[in-house]
This record gives sequence, C-alpha cells and structure tokens, in this order.
Amino acid sequence: MHRDLELSRLLLNEPLDALLGEAARLRDQGHGRLVSYSRKVFVPLTRLCRNRCHYCAFAKTPEHSAGRFLAPEEVLEIARAGERAGCREALFTLGDKPELRYPSAREQLKRFGHRTTVAYLASICERVIRETSLLPHVNPGVLSRADIAVLRRVCVSQGMMLESSAERLCGRGQAHYGSPDKLPAVRLQTLRDAGELGVPFTSGILIGIGETRSERIDSLAALRDLHARHGHLQELIIQNFRAKPDTRMSHAAEPDLDDLRWTIAAARIIFGARMNIQAPPNLTPDAYPLLLAAGINDWGGISPVTPDHVNPEAPWPDIEALRKHTQAAGKLLVERLAVYPAYACDSERWQDPALAQRVVRSVDASGYARTDAWSPGLDIDPPVRARSTAPAGRIPAIGPEVCQAIARARDGMELGEAEIVALFEARDGDFEAVCTAADQVRREISGDDVRYVVNRNLSYTNVCSFRCRFCAFSKASNSGGLRGPAYDLALEEVARRVREAWARGATEVCMQGGIHPDYTGATYLELLHTVKDAVPDMHVHAFSPLEVAHGAATLGISVGAFLSRLRDAGLGSLPGTAAEVLDDEVRAVLCPDKLNTGQWLDVVEAAHNAGLRTTATIMYGHIEGPRHWARHLLAIRRMQARTGGFTEFVPLPFVHMEAPIYFKGLARKGPTFREAVLMHAVARLALHPLLANIQTSWVKMGPQGAAICLESGANDLGGTLMNESISRSAGTRHGQELPPANMEELIRGAGRVPQQRTTLYGQVAEDRRRASYAAQPLTPVVLTPASRRARAGLEPAH
Repeated sequence: MHRDLELSRLLLNEPLDALLGEAARLRDQGHGRLVSYSRKVFVPLTRLCRNRCHYCAFAKTPEHSAGRFLAPEEVLEIARAGERAGCREALFTLGDKPELRYPSAREQLKRFGHRTTVAYLASICERVIRETSLLPHVNPGVLSRADIAVLRRVCVSQGMMLESSAERLCGRGQAHYGSPDKLPAVRLQTLRDAGELGVPFTSGILIGIGETRSERIDSLAALRDLHARHGHLQELIIQNFRAKPDTRMSHAAEPDLDDLRWTIAAARIIFGARMNIQAPPNLTPDAYPLLLAAGINDWGGISPVTPDHVNPEAPWPDIEALRKHTQAAGKLLVERLAVYPAYACDSERWQDPALAQRVVRSVDASGYARTDAWSPGLDIDPPVRARSTAPAGRIPAIGPEVCQAIARARDGMELGEAEIVALFEARDGDFEAVCTAADQVRREISGDDVRYVVNRNLSYTNVCSFRCRFCAFSKASNSGGLRGPAYDLALEEVARRVREAWARGATEVCMQGGIHPDYTGATYLELLHTVKDAVPDMHVHAFSPLEVAHGAATLGISVGAFLSRLRDAGLGSLPGTAAEVLDDEVRAVLCPDKLNTGQWLDVVEAAHNAGLRTTATIMYGHIEGPRHWARHLLAIRRMQARTGGFTEFVPLPFVHMEAPIYFKGLARKGPTFREAVLMHAVARLALHPLLANIQTSWVKMGPQGAAICLESGANDLGGTLMNESISRSAGTRHGQELPPANMEELIRGAGRVPQQRTTLYGQVAEDRRRASYAAQPLTPVVLTPASRRARAGLEPAH
C-alpha cells in the first residue's frame, strides 16, 4: 500500500513529459519496435442488455430494429466475409444477460434452443470454429465461473472492461446508475474467476465518465494485483469516452488528448514493460504518433469488413495506413491472433486442448500470426522477400538492438543470447538489414562461389527403437504406414548403390539410419567395410552422434575408441545430425530418449579430437523459439572455437506434414519463410568468423527458397543426394535428386558461380565432374524387408 501511495503521488505530480518518457522507455524494453494488431470481424450477437449505462449507444431495446439476436446463419455470413478478407479473429460483443430483463430475449433464445445468452454464444462460437478458420474472442460482460468455463472450450480468449473500480459511479446520477453488472466487486470477481480458470483475458478502463485520476490509478492497481496473482491479463485497454447522441451523457465533456496520454503512461508505469497496452486508434484518429509515444504497443482489433458497432461514428483505420503511421514513428506493425503471443506460445496452459492445436498451427515461433501459406517441403512459391521502400540512396531505419548486434557480429565478436534473439525476431526493415549484412559477410568470406557436392544418400534402415516425436521416417520392425514398410538393407544392396553412385560421378556417400535394435558397433563397422570394398575412393560421410554413441555402448568401449575404429575402417566425416535443437528444455519434449545436449556435444568433440570433421545442424520450426535457436548457435560457435572441426552449418527446417507431433497438435507448421531465411542469415552472423560455410537445403526450402537463402548468407547448396528419403517420409515434395546441371542452373540464376566440391571442401577431379554430368538414370532401389537378424561381421570387443 505504501508503494502504491508513492506511485500515486508520482503519477499525479510528475510533469506529463517525464511520465511519457518513462512509459515509452518501458514499452521499448518490453516490446522493442513491434506494435501489434488483430485482423478481425466484429459480431454484435445481440445489442440487448439488462444494464442502463448512461453513455452507451450500443445497447438497444426490443422495440428497436437492432434489438434482437443474430441468427446462426447471419453470424456465419459475417465470419465467412471476414475469412475471405484475411481476418483471423471473430470478436463477439453483446449485452449483459438480456434474458433477465426482456421477455422477448427469452423467447428468441428459446427459438434457437437455448435458455441463456451465454449458452447461445457458446453454440455459435463452436459453429464458427467448426465451419471457418476464425478464432473467437468474446466480450459477454459479467460471467459466472461456470459460464467462463463453458466459453473457454469454444474461444481462445475472453474480455470484459473493468471500466472503473469507483463504486460511486454506480450511484444516482452517475454513469453506471441502474447497471447491476457495473458494480466493481461483481466485475472484479469475474476477472478473478477467469484468472483461476486460466483464461487469457482482456480488460481495461474507460476514462472520462466522471472518475478522477486517483480513481483511475486505483482501477489500474486493482487489475495489476489480479494479474500478479494469475498472470492472465493478456491486454489492457485504455479507452476514452466519446459522447454519443441520444444518450444521457450526450453533452458530457470528453477527455482531451493529454488526459488520454497521461492515463496510457500511468497504465504502462503501473503494469511495467511486458503488459500489452492499447488505445483504440479509431477513437483518436489524428494522434497515432502521440499514442505510441505514450506507451502503447498494440492497436487492438481492426476490421476490414465490419464497423465498430460500439463506436459507429468512428471508422477503423485502413490497415496499410496504420502500418505507415506506425513506421513513421519508428515502429513495425505485426499481426497477432485474438490470443496474444506469450499465451499462444504456451497454449497447453492457456487453451482448451481442442483449441490449442488450432492456435499452435496459426502462429510463428514468436507467437504472432502466420501470414502466408508457405511451409518447408510444400510445393508453394515462397512469399516475395521484403525489400525497402525507402527512396534510392536512403537506408531504412533499423532498430538499435539489431544495428548493434550486426555491428558486433561483423567484428567477429560472440553475441549474447539476447542479441541473437533480436536478430531472429527481425521483421520488415530489420529483416532486410540482417539479410543484407549476412550477405555482405558471406561475400567477404567466400566470394560469389556457391559449392555443392555430388553424393548419394543411403539410409540403410528405417527401423528405430527411439520414438522421437517429430520423426516420420522411423518404423517399428514390422510396421508399414504411409511412407512404405520397414526395411533393413542387405549389404549387397548397399554395395550396389555405392558402385552406382560412383559411376554417376559421386564423391561421397552419406549414410544414416534408425537405431535398429539388432545393430551393434560391429554393424556400423561392417557397413563401412562394405562401402570401401565396393569403391575404395568413395568418401564415407556417415553415422550421427546418436549412432556413434549407440555403437560404442553396444561394444562396451568409449566413444573415442569407437570413433578411432570407425576412422581406421574408412570413415571420412560425420553428419552433425540428431542435434535437433541443442537445448534440453526442447529435447525433453521433442526427443526425450535421445542424447541430451551435453552428450551430443561430447560425441562431436570426440570426433573432432579423433581427426574427423563433422557438419553442424539444427532442426527448427516445431515447438521451440528464438531463445532456443540462440542457445544452439552459441553452443556450435563455442565448440568451433575449441576444435575448428565443423565444416558447415546446415539449417534443416521442420517438415510437418507427416510428423507425429504435428498430428497431435503440439507443433507448428515448420518455420515461416521469414524465419527460415533468418536462420541462414543469423547463423552467418553469429558464427562469423569461425565457421565459413552456411548450407541451405534445397529439399526442404525448395529451389526458389534456397536461391533466396543464397542472397541471405548461405554459400553452399549441399548435395545432389540421388535418393532423399528422410525428408520425403516427412512429406516434402521437392524431389529426391537435383543433378549437377540443375544445381548449377539454380546457382547461376541467383547470380552466383557454381563449384563442385568434395565433402571436406576440396577440389573435385575432372573425371568425377565429367561423370556427374554424364550420369545415367538411377536404377530402382531394393528395400530389403526388416527382420530380426544379426549381420555377419566383427565381434564385439571384450
């Protein structure tokens, strides 16, 4: 209480400019340059209301033409119009419990098969979810705990303005007289119940209805205290009263702009940096920069389809105009869902399971709306990469955090986690700056050459005893499925494929497989002998760190000793796969029975110490976020600083179509295109100057996407592959081979110079290159059915 008294004195006595400065500082601390909005349709389910607020023009009586409930088909017509216009939110606004006041309301509800307004609202939300892509947000006023629970199952967020905690405003002659649902204690109880039930909730205050500034502070403090207990207030609205004709307050004075700005600043200071604070832009249409300067970070719901039925005299701003106003203030406009990013990223806690899946599939890694249909592996043209709209010769302003991180990265300094996160969250002009800087570093390091290797992927078994939740490749020993049966290649088929690859110009065979329960370290050694006996000069790039750890354990020897045996048997290098994301918070969900982060790094370091080079990979775009990507890059950079053993960094975007974790509604649809491009660009910057090669996957990005990554820091296109099975099992549609002629056509089309390489980035002999261009068509592969059998070969060491 003492602290609140001091804060109250500060807010009431400090000059406005000082408060505005502090509010803007806090907003930037919590939200950086991003200012969000939701693209919505406004559905006035009913304008009947049992309350008699003296300022309200929304509520109508049954005698008025608007004094009825919308029928289900009317609601769906509005929702579908919104869907066609790209809306993602259906905002339901309605009066409080009109059936308690009007017999006609009860009769209408009865015709729809319901006794209460809330029951009808729940049924309508369920239909909107079932028949459209929109996510409902509801503002039905005061609710019982049971009503909140019912609505939680059919909407992603709920809302109710506190308006004011001043009880005197409910007295005779005041704004809330005759409105039982406006009693502060009643409204605060609804807010409390929503918090206890885990509902992302919108609330706020209405200013200019007779309250004092001290009472506003009390109202904001009451909301802050509820949020401190439950963490459920996703958004705080500061709404300025607008006098409307034909209401009892039609001649009341409206709050001026300074009063509104003071209240926004007070709210920001009371709630701190992270709260989402908005002021409706249509109610103060000429003050966009002033509202931003006061501390808001959100413009609320904007509809390209429906009017603001509560304030019909105030049209919504055009979204593109709003974007320009936001950019003029040095901020970036970003679209969100009805549920705010922090709550969308924690849907397991904040959403009913039936809705959590829909939310997760609708957001990017930061919790904002996915705004295009692209996903890795889909045969869809990537969205056009953003380019600056600034006049020629002018550099668009970029955020200070991004600018500083780029400068430090270009100097070769190790970035902090927060700096890397800032690069990953870059959008619009910041995105362009990150990609441009990465491309400049790429050019300085490797010039205009784009390298690739002619190789063959050889997955010797898809039987796996591990159950990674993202994997669509692995099979149980007797399983079939959408992507073919379980198999375990005969050694004769392995040798045949290696000889065929050599004849087609390959210099490398890349071998990986599932962790077959019958495999031992002897199996991996035997596979090596098979390859080297078939083609002694073939470079063998094989065995993930997980396979190495498994092989060593089955032989009862150390990882280092097993790696020495593999090297002596002909292993040339290792793929740095099975890394997924090097953060145990993610791995505990994604692949809990795999190596943890420390174990993966230990195997890779042992390989480097044994003289074996490895790649480094990341598989991203599922359940993780920018902070996890940052930790992964830092782990790779620090390993490279110690050993220098990584040849290249390979971003592998998650292909979702056949992934079990996606089917269960727990994973996103892979990274967005912006995120996928940034993974290459940020890796280039964060790993500079220790790791020279950044590879892009044409299999997952598609040829067009890969070409854009070549403009954003990447300098390598990986392998021609011949047989790509793991991504194909996950659902990618970009083919299984990109022959040298096509590879070089893609590279030249990007304005770069193609160059074949060996696995370890050496020169390719001319006879190999000629053979790769004269390659005959591949013969059909033979998938030896899986069976429980031990391979002949070396005995385990004792």
